[in-house]
Amino acid sequence: MLSEQSLNPRIGAALVVGGGIGGMQAALDLAAGGIKVYLVDSRPAIGGVMAQLDKTFPTNDCAMCTMAPRLVEIGRHRDIEILTLSDVQSIRGQPGNFHVTVKKRPRFVNETKCTGCGTCVANCPVRNDVQPLDVPRVELEPAYRDKVAEIVRRHRERHGPLMPILQEVNTAFNYFPASVLSYIAQETGYPFSHVYRIATFYNAFSVVPRGKFVINVCMGTTCYVRGSQRLMERFSDTLKIKPEETSPDLLFTLKAVRCIGCCGLAPAAMVGDTVYGKLTVKEVSGIANKYRGANGHGQTHAG
Repeated sequence: MLSEQSLNPRIGAALVVGGGIGGMQAALDLAAGGIKVYLVDSRPAIGGVMAQLDKTFPTNDCAMCTMAPRLVEIGRHRDIEILTLSDVQSIRGQPGNFHVTVKKRPRFVNETKCTGCGTCVANCPVRNDVQPLDVPRVELEPAYRDKVAEIVRRHRERHGPLMPILQEVNTAFNYFPASVLSYIAQETGYPFSHVYRIATFYNAFSVVPRGKFVINVCMGTTCYVRGSQRLMERFSDTLKIKPEETSPDLLFTLKAVRCIGCCGLAPAAMVGDTVYGKLTVKEVSGIANKYRGANGHGQTHAG
């Protein structure tokens, strides 16, 4: 006698909606059971939010180290079909016997031949026919005009001029005014977004005004347990500014850093390139007065 299951065999495929880490593992588990799997994601690639993470809780494992084996296995599995840039439009039927309509947005490339080389992007007629906006030329303020123009002129023709230009401008003004970054982008041909990204990536650069003397108080573990917090408080009281602030006369900027590589001299601080190790609270005022005197503000005192 035939059973109901043999009369109506449930043979078909499974649909997994969402290509995050959970969706990828579900697709692998289903495919391991011999079921054809369609893995649908509305984004251009699977991976989900986890692909954007550096570390994962609670083990602090690298996110890509966790995902990469699954990505490779899914890409090679004959029973898993990836449908990216796709959206579920409708579901008809009931569990075990249903039909799903999926709308797949076009990529305008032959995906079976795509190797990810990026040549199509460089030669895309749609992108390359887009005309840039008519952006007015940047005119620098008199305080920056001559110096910045001279720096750009000297480096303009060299290979990779952006970093040398930014380094010299940073040395000259200790920060990047917005108009200066726009001018550098205009004169070198780099997109402003690229120039701004470089200017904000490195700790040595700043897009807000900084003091002539940057005081970095080490708050790493060794320095902290030896009293660097008290040093920070005394610097703050002496300079009349809080950490991460700049004095009104643009002479000092006070910063907390995690390590300056001088654990044997803890507690330590740096002013520019000069390291002051095994500091005591009593020495803080002397250091501040030393740099005030070096800048012509009052007398010079021994630190």
